[in-house]
Amino acid sequence: MKTFELKYGCNPNQKPAFVSMKDGSELPFTILNGRPGYINFMDALNSYQLVKELKEATGLPSAASFKHVSPAGAAVAKPLTDIDRKIYFVEQESVSPIASAYIRARGADRLCSYGDWAALSDVCDADVANYLKLEVSDGIIAPGYTDEALEILKTKKGGKYNVIQIDENYVCAPQECKDVYGITFEQGHNNFKINEDLLKNIVTKNKELPKEAVTDMIVSLITLKYTQSNSVCYVKDGMAIGVGAGQQSRIHCTRLAGSKADNWYLRQCPKVLSLPWKENVRRPDRDNAIDVYTSDEYEDILRDGEWQKVFTEKPEVLTAEEKKAWIATQSGVTVGSDAFFPFGDNIERARKSGAAYIAEPGGSIRDDNVIETADKYNMVMAFTGMRLFHH
Repeated sequence: MKTFELKYGCNPNQKPAFVSMKDGSELPFTILNGRPGYINFMDALNSYQLVKELKEATGLPSAASFKHVSPAGAAVAKPLTDIDRKIYFVEQESVSPIASAYIRARGADRLCSYGDWAALSDVCDADVANYLKLEVSDGIIAPGYTDEALEILKTKKGGKYNVIQIDENYVCAPQECKDVYGITFEQGHNNFKINEDLLKNIVTKNKELPKEAVTDMIVSLITLKYTQSNSVCYVKDGMAIGVGAGQQSRIHCTRLAGSKADNWYLRQCPKVLSLPWKENVRRPDRDNAIDVYTSDEYEDILRDGEWQKVFTEKPEVLTAEEKKAWIATQSGVTVGSDAFFPFGDNIERARKSGAAYIAEPGGSIRDDNVIETADKYNMVMAFTGMRLFHH
């Protein structure tokens, strides 16, 4: 297939629309089910690059959950704990490594992953398909599918679930182009490799960077490489737990990503784990209810009686003091930034969400202030020397 005609572009009025190779060659993917749209393809092709690079850098099966051309989450494979199974609604017994990677990627921000695009570095198996079967998702891209997985995925969305198989040996052209307002921009494809060598310039007094934190730094930086800038990413145990994308100021990226990391951690709070759910409450409704329960508006909803729709009894309020105290127990978090932190306030905010390790390019005229702030909390900070803007 050399050209695939799309129903429309970003919006229904943007016609005609299609995807093709600039040199007229065959497209490097096959559509196995559904009819992906313009934004689906943008998510698919960006997300696959992320998981492919993450697998190459870590050697671990990797996955991402994309929405509107930025990751809601990304993760490498790790065994799921009992708490993971509960907070990510894992009902199946069998969870393969690639399934664990996707479950963790989607679990970073389940609210934002509603209607996501899934990306896998490895062949999609039945364990991934069985999990996706119960989630609201627009489509998936992977280098291959088992027969059983494909049959399961074809049952989603009334048989219209989008399934794309990418040629894992495809190498893109060294130059890339795009048009804005009828004007063509051209640049070299971002082939910059992110690996351990990038993290050797540790600028803080504390230079003890454990192996787990190295992996987390790599996860954060590769995630940022495919996140709409400005962006900041919080990572723990090989998974992004908060992504702040597309903000005009760095501190707002840090706050947004930090608040998402806090929300992820709050799902593990004992009061949240013991919420008295009614039977057959759908996963999206549980995600929404948890988001409301951990928000500042929950007491108003209690008074309005909305709790009766999802809970068997009125849950006890999770107070602001309890939330603050629980979040304060978070530790060992890594924070990456796609460009330098201009002020120490970013470090101060990151610390409130358990940050202990920082990876950022450096190069600000206030680097000394940023380093001093990190030193104040005995953090380890590496200057990578490389900006990772993505637009």
